[in-house]
Amino acid sequence: MTTDASPRPDLSGVRIGFIGLGVMGAPMAAHLLEAGAVLTVHTRTPQRAQPLLDAGARWAPSPADAARDAAFVVTIVGFPEDVEAVYFGRRGTAAAPTGGAGIFSTAAPGAVLIDMTTSRPALAREIHAAAAARSIAALDAPVSGGDVGARAATLSIMVGGDADAFERARPILAVMGRLVVRQGAAGSGQLTKLCNQIAIAGTMFGALEALLFARRTGLDPTTVLTSIGAGAAASWTLLNLYPRAERGDFAPGFAARHFLKDLRIALDEASDAALDLPGLALAERLYGRMVEDEGRGDFGTHGLLLTLMGS
Repeated sequence: MTTDASPRPDLSGVRIGFIGLGVMGAPMAAHLLEAGAVLTVHTRTPQRAQPLLDAGARWAPSPADAARDAAFVVTIVGFPEDVEAVYFGRRGTAAAPTGGAGIFSTAAPGAVLIDMTTSRPALAREIHAAAAARSIAALDAPVSGGDVGARAATLSIMVGGDADAFERARPILAVMGRLVVRQGAAGSGQLTKLCNQIAIAGTMFGALEALLFARRTGLDPTTVLTSIGAGAAASWTLLNLYPRAERGDFAPGFAARHFLKDLRIALDEASDAALDLPGLALAERLYGRMVEDEGRGDFGTHGLLLTLMGS
């Protein structure tokens, strides 16, 4: 385990391929570059890479090119089909285009592959097995903390995979996160992240319904937050997303369409475990309405306020 009391590792000369430069990936990659890594980046929207290229990163035209000669490859993309495409190349009609072959076509024996996307545990296990067959290590290492945590390098990183690969990757992960914990075998990181998303779904309801209640009963929501944010109701969601929702700022720290994907994966896993989670099911229905019926998939998760308001 790594905490914020640990010094940030020096990655001077470590060759890292980094794939996915969205709201989360771009600042995470920047931390690796600042720590001295020799960074090669790829993303499907090349202009997102420009600040990193200006700071000294190298451009790769495909995931395969990003992985070539890298000791570590970090991926953080959108959906499981994107993960599948990035690692294996184009696989059937569901795989998203990668612009080239996948990571497994070029990754060298001895490399460590770190998928930080929130994805399906079964896919994490498949990647782990495919990597092992090639004498490569693979970890599933999804994160929590949103855009704020990515920029501040204070993410919580939940890791599944072999213990020796985790120890090799620990310095890389410690540059991007405050808390790095190995949860167990391959897929365990993804299962832990699903626990995180289930918990967030409940706290999101609580925070946004408290905001609506404060408004409707004539209270000042900001003053209310001063009190309840210091008591037993305090949570990351309440302290960080309630204020954004109150001022009508629905820009994504984490997009609702990605959260809906996570909730649906969690529901599938719960079903496989013969587990009924009514709060999770309610969250999936409401976020489905927000994303698919109301067209607000690119809003932040706190944009659910508008759905709850019926506007």
